[in-house]
Amino acid sequence: MKRITYLFLILFISCTAALGQGKAKYVFYFIGDGMGVNQVNTTEVYLSELQGNTVGVVPLQFTQFPVAGMATTFSATHSVTDSAAGGTALATGQKTYNGAIGVGTEYERITTIAERAKQSGKKVGIATSVSIDHATPASFYAHQTSRSKYYEIAMDIPASNFDFFAGGGFIRPTTSYEKKEMPSIYPILEEAGYTIARGYDDYKAKAASAKKMILMQQEGKDPGCIPYVLDRKEDDLTLPQITQSAIDFLMKDNKKGFFLMVEGGKIDWACHSNDAHTVVTEVIDMDEAVKIAFEFYKKHPRETLIVISADHETGGVAVGSSSYMTNFKAMQYQKQSLPALSDKVKEIRKEKGHNTTWEEMKALLTQTMGFWKELPISWTHEKMLRDSFEESFSAAANVIMVESMYAKSEPLAAKAKDVMNDIARSYWTTTGHTAGYVPVYAIGVGSDMFKGKIDNTDIPNRIAKIAGYK
Repeated sequence: MKRITYLFLILFISCTAALGQGKAKYVFYFIGDGMGVNQVNTTEVYLSELQGNTVGVVPLQFTQFPVAGMATTFSATHSVTDSAAGGTALATGQKTYNGAIGVGTEYERITTIAERAKQSGKKVGIATSVSIDHATPASFYAHQTSRSKYYEIAMDIPASNFDFFAGGGFIRPTTSYEKKEMPSIYPILEEAGYTIARGYDDYKAKAASAKKMILMQQEGKDPGCIPYVLDRKEDDLTLPQITQSAIDFLMKDNKKGFFLMVEGGKIDWACHSNDAHTVVTEVIDMDEAVKIAFEFYKKHPRETLIVISADHETGGVAVGSSSYMTNFKAMQYQKQSLPALSDKVKEIRKEKGHNTTWEEMKALLTQTMGFWKELPISWTHEKMLRDSFEESFSAAANVIMVESMYAKSEPLAAKAKDVMNDIARSYWTTTGHTAGYVPVYAIGVGSDMFKGKIDNTDIPNRIAKIAGYK
């Protein structure tokens, strides 16, 4: 009898524990586009050096989560994925060809985890620091054979019936993939019940009465993205603002929970340009967004799951060099991203052309990069900069912009970025993607399922299981 009572007691405790843990009512899914292991490591070393340390790291919030692992990212057709196939894998749990958005290798529609959450009665939010119709966010709500079908991707929003979207805006709101003029998507979205807020203040004014929301940059600002942290102005949207707005909106009149995907999309853009300081500030900014989710988790620890990963690594960045040392703290003196510095050089070119003097350019680089004033510049580095200036500002110059996937940079601005990387000892192997492992971090209900080495397709499948989605 005692043995039976003892076994019953064990069974009761086990069942009670299981019931106490429950399913993930609230799911946060953060994707750092292009954020490989070394992007995270570089950021933590940088933060450590800013505190005066010569070795070690200062951890980000998400790297302190109790569960850590790594994921493979290859697509169905390439060892190195693009953001469309990588995003689709993270959204659907299925491999597909590079360029595909929410469809398989035979162009069949694949149900996404966000759609499964919606079918299960959850509210759903999709947020990003780039455009809402870009590859990664699109992979969660759209089904198109090409990531370049921006108009068609945006037209999939009404069918999704998701509750909240946020990002820079839309790249081609009136132009089809075939470059035909089409009806503007904005009235179509409004007819589908979406309130469109342009800027954070507009969102706050409209949120209480809105049933579904699309939060974008203000009119006149770049709809392709929100600005890099280094270039941010006071009235720009930020990823932490977007994250807080999404939580507040999804929690309104909500008893069933939510699924929220947040993408730090411009980590990838900066990696394509090999712009190390812009990369670390974008990683830090995504971590600030994660902190907001973590504060929510602390209020709902038995009902919340937070997962952080990436669609692929970009740039093949190395942490240090043959000197066995880093000098990442030097990057703190870079005050603008490469595109912003390039724009300043373009302004001077437009105003003065080949009459621009080297002293004027030195003054600009001192102001924006800290060269000569904060950072001693070697003869070799100064020669690199001076040669680039003379080649592109001479009367006979044929200026050839330095191109990466998301930027066309003035040669002198690109050379200044190279000099900063060299001083900081941040070295890159490519301006494209790589097949490197990406990190996976998790905390909350069911987070143990993300330990160890997994594939990117495992992540949404395991989230869906933990959350109990249909």
